[in-house]
Amino acid sequence: MSTRRQAITLYRNLLRESEKLPSYNFRMYAMRKIRDTFRANKMINDFKEIDRQVANAKESLELIRRQVIIGHLYTTDKLVIEQKKTLRPSDD
Repeated sequence: MSTRRQAITLYRNLLRESEKLPSYNFRMYAMRKIRDTFRANKMINDFKEIDRQVANAKESLELIRRQVIIGHLYTTDKLVIEQKKTLRPSDD
C-alpha cells in the first residue's frame, strides 16, 4: 500500500475511533489533536520520519480503541451540549 493511501486510511480510522469516545471532552480533544497533527506533518518528505509518524499514529489508534472500551465500561450522563434538542409542540 502506498504511503499516502496508508496515511489517509490511518487518518480516517483515527477519526472514526475517536468519534466513539463516550466523553465529549475527550472526543473533541482527540479529533482536534488528530487533525492538527496530520496538518502539521503534511509536508514531511523524509521517508524515515514518515514511517516514524505512521507508527506513532498506529499506537495512538490502539490507545484510542482501548480508551473507547474503558469509557463504555464507566459511562456517565451526557453533557448539556451533547443532548439532542427536541422540539416541543407549541401550546397555541
